Amino acid sequence: MHINLSVLMGLFKKNIFGQFLFFKKWIIRIAGVLSHRRYRGFNELQIEGSEILRNLPDQNVLFISNHQTYFADVMAMFHVFNAALSGRDDNIKNVGYLWNPKLNMYFVAAKETMKSGLLPKIFAYAGSISIERTWRAYGENVNRQVKMSDISNINKALNDGWVITFPQGTTTPFKPIRKGTAHIIKHYKPIVVPIVIDGFRRSFDKKGIRIKKKNILQTMEIKVPLELDYEKETIEQIVEKIEYAIEQHPSFMKVIPQEELLENEALNTKRKW
Repeated sequence: MHINLSVLMGLFKKNIFGQFLFFKKWIIRIAGVLSHRRYRGFNELQIEGSEILRNLPDQNVLFISNHQTYFADVMAMFHVFNAALSGRDDNIKNVGYLWNPKLNMYFVAAKETMKSGLLPKIFAYAGSISIERTWRAYGENVNRQVKMSDISNINKALNDGWVITFPQGTTTPFKPIRKGTAHIIKHYKPIVVPIVIDGFRRSFDKKGIRIKKKNILQTMEIKVPLELDYEKETIEQIVEKIEYAIEQHPSFMKVIPQEELLENEALNTKRKW
């Protein structure tokens, strides 16, 4: 029986973290098909800035975003990024754009979250850089040293492609930006692309798996890359730029309806994860 050698080699090709690209591709395809109606069907995802994605280089790009759910935010970005790279303008019509997804795309996530069940473990294969949070673990406040291997893995991923990170490290709005993100930006000098999302917290549960409400307007705005002076700007200045860019600076609080802030606070108090 004749076996095509290139097909066979493709099956066993791995990425920089030793993951088989064949499996990663199929996980993205299946997860994409299963989740598509969550953003275009049950709800409507309004996108702005697709053309910015098409003009970015293939490596050393860091996406910084506010965070609303554990998994739905990232999955939406997989849809939007791949749709834009396939030539779609601000829409995710026809899920065929996931047939050949961008495979050098990664997201920073808490190790405990990605090990919290079978679905997260499978989804982690789609591109998770699982790190140990230094300030919180299993619902408790902790004070741990940064693991250099975590920083090294983020650097490896940046050298290979695109990395998504949520610099607040929590789904609670208006929490401080973790300085680690600013250190990574200053040290590794990636192109930094801010993203602002909304509507995900109202659409899904905190994990982003269960649909909470339908017919919610979800939005994703991809902004132009930040202008940064990597040498001269301090960590504090970079942190402030991030706060404004992802609209999490305290000055943005006054434009959010009080009702929504109270609802978020009630949900945060009620839920124990």
